Amino acid sequence: MAYIISEPCIDVKDGACTLACPVDCIYEGGRMFYIHPDECINCGLCLSICPVDAILYDAEMPASMKPFEAANREFFSPEVTGWGDPGGWDEAHTTQMDHPLVAAYPLREKQQA
Repeated sequence: MAYIISEPCIDVKDGACTLACPVDCIYEGGRMFYIHPDECINCGLCLSICPVDAILYDAEMPASMKPFEAANREFFSPEVTGWGDPGGWDEAHTTQMDHPLVAAYPLREKQQA
């Protein structure tokens, strides 16, 4: 795994990253997006376009964000979505579920533009 979506995405979900991803490895949960660790080709396009700097390179991730590495991986496990390796996002792979780490975060108020 190289790129991880982290805490700043929670309750924001801008979606620019999903449009930039050439392999559709970013999936939508209820409160944030998740990168599938085996589908990501480590191109960095998502990192460069994220407006809230939620996407981090795993080797440069601060300790406070390390739990999101597991959250991105485990989102696809039987304990959360059960999707395994879907092979790229499609409408059938969008959900209101989130990893327990994300689900436990206090709700953020929506920012007014």
